[in-house]
Amino acid sequence: MASGGKLVSVDPEELRFQFELEKPSHCDLKVSNTTDTNVAFKVKTTSPKKYFVRPNTGVIQPRDSCTIRVTLQAQLEYPPDMQCRDKFLLQSTPVPPNSEDLLELPQNTFTKEPGKQLEEYKLKVVYIARTDKGNADDSLKQSPDLSSNQAIQTAKAARDAAVKEATQVQQELDTLKRRNQKKSPGLSIKLAIAAGIIGLLVGLILKMTLASPSPPLPATAAATE
Repeated sequence: MASGGKLVSVDPEELRFQFELEKPSHCDLKVSNTTDTNVAFKVKTTSPKKYFVRPNTGVIQPRDSCTIRVTLQAQLEYPPDMQCRDKFLLQSTPVPPNSEDLLELPQNTFTKEPGKQLEEYKLKVVYIARTDKGNADDSLKQSPDLSSNQAIQTAKAARDAAVKEATQVQQELDTLKRRNQKKSPGLSIKLAIAAGIIGLLVGLILKMTLASPSPPLPATAAATE
């Protein structure tokens, strides 16, 4: 628990978001009134288009607390090195006991003026990358180029292995032919078996080649704020 001054205490000390592409994330901030009078608060951020803050203003009763939910909207790309420069500012100031409705507060409630008690609490933002298995599966789905390239490499490796094995069989068959000076039934059977194996391997090679996935076409993604 970190204290923002004499008026309120704030927990946690920083806003931590589980960052995942194309999915929103939220962090709850508990603000407690440590005084015997009503305290009004207001939340500001350097990136208002990226976050929803509910409530962003309010009045907390004496010795009471309020939970503020800060939601990070779905993002289309990772920030550099997962570092975030966004900042939040929580302002608090005492208000009269009957000022429970925000509409009753003057417009200059959170304006710095001589003699006014206006406390400010700064909070930084921290992004935490998801590292669980489910997130890894999502990453593969979101990166079709990577999975397609892996499939192509696997198919090529299998094709090369089949070609190598067919070449070895052909070499053994040629050796048998050279050594054969007289026809014999046994050798004919061996030749027939070898020829059959070569035929099967050639068919397998052609099938793998035709079934190999084509390289993915480049796609253009448009990011919107």
